[in-house]
Amino acid sequence: MKSEPHRIFVCTSCRDKTTGGRPGPQLIGRLKSALRSVCPVADTDFIVSGVACMAGCARPCVVAFQAAEKAAWLFGDMDPQADVDDLVAFARQYRDMGDGWCSSGQRPGKLRRTALARVPAAPVPAGSDGKVSL
Repeated sequence: MKSEPHRIFVCTSCRDKTTGGRPGPQLIGRLKSALRSVCPVADTDFIVSGVACMAGCARPCVVAFQAAEKAAWLFGDMDPQADVDDLVAFARQYRDMGDGWCSSGQRPGKLRRTALARVPAAPVPAGSDGKVSL
């Protein structure tokens, strides 16, 4: 059985601080294209989609990585021209991480210094009723 794909979300509301343009849609296109061209990362391993806002407006353009039972990551200050290679390298790394955790020194290039958040994975339900005891 194939596992669920990893998800990459790109903010489509963020505005470039210099031009006022919205770089999200361009970043989505470039990221999808780059993921398709890199082996063994097939574009079926990832779903890349836009989201209206991820509340990182002070650090546009915001990109998030999320997968089942893994910590999620939120990065800011992404540039659709300069940062696609770093995002693809992190996508490959994130796909291969068991729990999604890594230190800043383990992340590629610009992603070492642009993390806005690392959110722990949601707990796996303990019982068959789906409830989690706290």
